[in-house]
Amino acid sequence: MASAFKKQLSSVLQEGFVIKRSVFQSCLELYPMQEWNLMMAKINKLNRFVKKNNDFIRRFTAGVKVVDVDASGRILVPKDLCQFAGIEKQVVLSSAVNIIEIWDKDKYEKVIDDAVVDFADLAEEVMGNTEADELS
Repeated sequence: MASAFKKQLSSVLQEGFVIKRSVFQSCLELYPMQEWNLMMAKINKLNRFVKKNNDFIRRFTAGVKVVDVDASGRILVPKDLCQFAGIEKQVVLSSAVNIIEIWDKDKYEKVIDDAVVDFADLAEEVMGNTEADELS
């Protein structure tokens, strides 16, 4: 990691990260501790006496691990999480706005290739009406 980049991220690196299984894909999600705390604040507002909330919390937090960055700027991904994501050899780190997805390279490329055909429609559906939304 370049020293300038490390310096910019120093507070994030010191706080550590949470790594977990993705909800929607067979990849992992890496949360900076600050983002994880925001997510847990939302989850803590759920009523645990509602069964579906309890089931969600259990599934969402399954396999959660706190990880730190070592002196060389590396994160050790636990073996059980590598198995969940099918990470074999090469990995791809993909920005997902406030978190980082960690993918097996081949799986990532397949998901991206499979989504290419539908991406134009998806982009229009998700982002196409932003002006109309702002006028409302």
